[in-house]
Amino acid sequence: MSRTDASAAPRQGAHLASGISISDVSHSYGAQGGSGVLALDGINLEIGDGEFHCLLGPSGCGKSTLLYLVGGFIPVQSGTISTAAGLVTAPGPDRSIVFQNFALFPWKTVKDNVLYGLKKAGYPSAEREPRAQRYIDMVHLTGFENAYPSQLSGGMQQRAAIARTLAVDPGILLMDEPFGALDAQTRRVMQEELRAIWRESRKTVVFVTHDVQEAVFLADRISIMSARPGRIQHVIDVNLPKDRGEEILENRDFIGLSEHIWRLVREQAVAATRGVH
Repeated sequence: MSRTDASAAPRQGAHLASGISISDVSHSYGAQGGSGVLALDGINLEIGDGEFHCLLGPSGCGKSTLLYLVGGFIPVQSGTISTAAGLVTAPGPDRSIVFQNFALFPWKTVKDNVLYGLKKAGYPSAEREPRAQRYIDMVHLTGFENAYPSQLSGGMQQRAAIARTLAVDPGILLMDEPFGALDAQTRRVMQEELRAIWRESRKTVVFVTHDVQEAVFLADRISIMSARPGRIQHVIDVNLPKDRGEEILENRDFIGLSEHIWRLVREQAVAATRGVH
């Protein structure tokens, strides 16, 4: 399907509704012919259009499973997930994902990685080059268009992966611990860059992390998940300034909220180690 009329020029100010509704979703692994392992149990969550939402919880609580269900990468077994495009039954152009391991083609340059995504999405050839350059510029990789992934730092590779994802203009951006493999300094810079990109692009973002400070820095709201089987234990509003830089780390409200959320997450982490459900 041609995207000519939808993307002939950068969509300054254009916006499509992109909220997410998750209703009574449960998921088990290895359920065929046996009881299986219940990974998610009765998840109900509404994520607003343009919201930055973080999923936070102990390892193994089902954060990534829920993200992949929203993406349509694994089938919904019980309950429903819907977006403005309708019920989620498979991957769709309204949703794109950024993984922790960058997932770039190593034999393609930065620009060719971005162009590949645009070609697969059906953008006309005349539009691909300027559109790719726009998003390369947005993630501050100008001058590295012809570099290969092996020539880039981890942070730069993740910038390229984000550019490739944003260029196809999904309404919903799914991110599975995208900064988990980066060093602390690069991670902080990437968090600030992501906040800036999100404010410009107005995407709905669902971001999986196990880092409390990262969640508080990035999110509008945070869902804290229980030890397995994963349930939504708390949904926390992050009432901090939208324009957040490194100085927010010393903000009294930021520190207090981070400590409060850490205590809630710790309860679930302790429950996980004791096998308490």
